[in-house]
Amino acid sequence: MSNKMPKKNIDRLDRSILDCLQSDGRLSNQELAERVSLSPSPCLRRVRALERAGVIRQYVTLLDPAKIGLAMLAYVSVKLEKKGRMPVEQFSRSVQGWSEVVACYSMTGDVDYLLRVQVEDLDHYSRFIMEKLLKQPGVIDIRSNFVLERIKDTTALPLAHLARAHV
Repeated sequence: MSNKMPKKNIDRLDRSILDCLQSDGRLSNQELAERVSLSPSPCLRRVRALERAGVIRQYVTLLDPAKIGLAMLAYVSVKLEKKGRMPVEQFSRSVQGWSEVVACYSMTGDVDYLLRVQVEDLDHYSRFIMEKLLKQPGVIDIRSNFVLERIKDTTALPLAHLARAHV
């Protein structure tokens, strides 16, 4: 069985289920079924099918970083030297162990990686840069951008394009 569910197989009810779960992953099956106007058994079957297909990847609890003492958010661009694959592979492995890095993306363009780094304050950020990132072999340049204000911060993905697939 394929791990991907084609767009054409996600109908209006599935989109409705996904919208509800993205807003509140703690909904009981009964509550979810009521919100999407299904009886509980068919609703649960649809949720399980979305899970099996990998459309629903996982369920998590989102924390407010400031309320747990991690008020500073930085985006860090990292450039590596281009001597074979070793720096890239080692960097990718190292990032997995850095708790301050909450997201890491391999990028096109002028930089190789973009890190989203969540820390307590500037001292914590400085320690992360000096003791972890700059000690990483192959790192030749970093650029930091600090978030001043969160204007929009959501984990919900847009689903409107899925409706157009059925037109």
